[in-house]
Amino acid sequence: MSEHLNPFFEPYGTPHDAVPFDRIRLEHFEEAFMEGIRRDNEQIEKTINNPEKPTFENTIINTEEDEGYYDLLSRVSTVFFNLLSAETNDEMDALAQKMQPILTQHANDVRLNPRLFERIRYVHLHHRKLTAEEKMLLDNCYDGFVRSGALLDEAGKERLRQLTEEASMLSLQFSQNLLKEQKAFTLDITDEAQLDGLPETAREAAALAWKEANCEEPKANSKAGWRFTLDYPSFSPFMTYSTQRELRKQLYMARNTICTHDNAENNLEICKRLVNLRREIAQLLGYKTYADYVLKRRMASNTRSVYRLLNNLIDAYKPTAVKEREELHKLFQSQEPKAKSQKLMPWDSGFYSHKLQMKKYNIDAEMLRPYFELSKVIGGVFGLANKLYGITFKENKDIPVYHPDVKAYEVFDKDGSFLAVFYADFHPRKGKQGGAWMTEYQGQYIDRKGENVRPHVSVVMNLTKPTEDKPALLTLGEVETFLHEFGHSLHGMFANTRFESLSGTNVWWDFVELPSQFMENFAIEKDFLRTFAFHYQTGEPLPDELINRIVKSRNFMAATACLRQVSFGLLDMAYYTKKDEFTDDIIPFEKKAWKKAILGEQLPDTCMTVQFSHIMAGGYAAGYYSYKWAEVLDADAFAVFKKHGIFNQETAQRFRDEILSKGGTEHPMTLYKNFKGSEPTIDALLKRNGIKKGKK
Repeated sequence: MSEHLNPFFEPYGTPHDAVPFDRIRLEHFEEAFMEGIRRDNEQIEKTINNPEKPTFENTIINTEEDEGYYDLLSRVSTVFFNLLSAETNDEMDALAQKMQPILTQHANDVRLNPRLFERIRYVHLHHRKLTAEEKMLLDNCYDGFVRSGALLDEAGKERLRQLTEEASMLSLQFSQNLLKEQKAFTLDITDEAQLDGLPETAREAAALAWKEANCEEPKANSKAGWRFTLDYPSFSPFMTYSTQRELRKQLYMARNTICTHDNAENNLEICKRLVNLRREIAQLLGYKTYADYVLKRRMASNTRSVYRLLNNLIDAYKPTAVKEREELHKLFQSQEPKAKSQKLMPWDSGFYSHKLQMKKYNIDAEMLRPYFELSKVIGGVFGLANKLYGITFKENKDIPVYHPDVKAYEVFDKDGSFLAVFYADFHPRKGKQGGAWMTEYQGQYIDRKGENVRPHVSVVMNLTKPTEDKPALLTLGEVETFLHEFGHSLHGMFANTRFESLSGTNVWWDFVELPSQFMENFAIEKDFLRTFAFHYQTGEPLPDELINRIVKSRNFMAATACLRQVSFGLLDMAYYTKKDEFTDDIIPFEKKAWKKAILGEQLPDTCMTVQFSHIMAGGYAAGYYSYKWAEVLDADAFAVFKKHGIFNQETAQRFRDEILSKGGTEHPMTLYKNFKGSEPTIDALLKRNGIKKGKK
């Protein structure tokens, strides 16, 4: 194989045709992008110049397959933008800034091509009898062009180009600003007394971070120290355990004022502009608001349904949340010096929640960490998939990865056939966005020869890192995060559709969280915990007594957590239901928008919007409610498993066949009813959270 050739231009020659990360260099991306655009344009010209009458085969399938994995542009874009989130650097950021307007212009050129759209419209009106999946593809293709401006006049199309190109650049800038700001802050401690209250795991991780920083930037005075960051595995333990209230405040304010400072990373005006760009795009396309535009393709279908859900949750959960808050404040007043003259502040909530949890249930995250060693958790999660679906995982070190933290696995179905490639990227690092997500490097589809091309899926997380003395020991919350993203990956791995754009997680966004949130239910199930939760030193299983305390404490502060999610949904909807130009200042607007769901102190300088990637840069604009929407579904679905046994393979097979493997080939409610036999109700969620009493 010639070494000078761009890896994207030739067969990968790797196991399962996996991405050859070890051969890809920065300079390969731009060359492949430009060649991909050229080939794309060439193929489109062939399609629109085809003298034959437009048919489903020569127009719709051509369009679908041009956008498939073996299309060069899709291939390079997938790798580049996945790495931009998981393993970026200044050079990649600069290339993204250069390529984003070019790629957006090309996408507009395709969707606004009148000759291509005329062929698609002809097929939409005159087509042979289609299967349900073919009909869904045709409808999606036609609607996709219409929703991208194909019916606009030339002036409208030109304006849409301007709006979408600006929005794509601002979304990219938003993400880059957020990453830079989050990674720029450190809380460095050299006085060991200021570590009071912190568990050993947090101290060791901070000592390692300090040591690694000194290796990169040797300090003249390199005495012992501890470094804390805004990455969740560092931030969360500090806010939970540190007795140093002023340091908790410093860390909290650093995290919650990200991208509001007077510097190049300020996102306030970017957010305001993004809201207005999306509003104008929607109105140009004939919708009153951006939310109306988005919800046309959602299970909720309209803003009334979204607000009904959010308001019903507030009505159901707020009375309990108020009681939770009062209980927390009472504990604060009893223990905090000078508390009578002070309020319970946001940087106190985690600290006193932990104290209250210990008082009521005698349990906290650190008690459980020794039983959640990462390699054992991996085995437990894989074992769960095996118990439910019969699939197995085998690490293959011949599959290239993009960072040493990443593990690559082959996944085999219960009959031994190859099912998928699965990448797992576990720990935070400098060039990696915060949070956790699932993505794909190759989607599933059936090619022209009838071969079922299997998917390559990846989960990217920011879990606790190993230290010099200990392996990676996770919290129960991190185990839930792993299960959540693994649920998304099962949706991808079990995909079994003809067309890639309908496979796996290519479903309506208020349905996509069902498989992921469904998997979180297993985290506190005794029968699941017994399969992997063993002490990393002694090998002793997690004691039944601790498991019972986990189960009893499952609804601790659940109403408060629900209102927090609802508040984000309210904020999202407040921005994207605007009919007129948005001219408010972001920070006060935010405080007012979610006030109905906020119980604690609102600080004048803090801001969620400027770091709210989901609704500004992550595709959840006018869709954040979907987490709560899907929670209704997941509680309802898991109740079916509880009824028949959480490892019941017949129920699991039905869940796989009717939901996980079907992708977006049918309406989500049709898929759900095919699984359960009826539509979901909110009752199971209310019972699970202890809001509504039900039979045990």
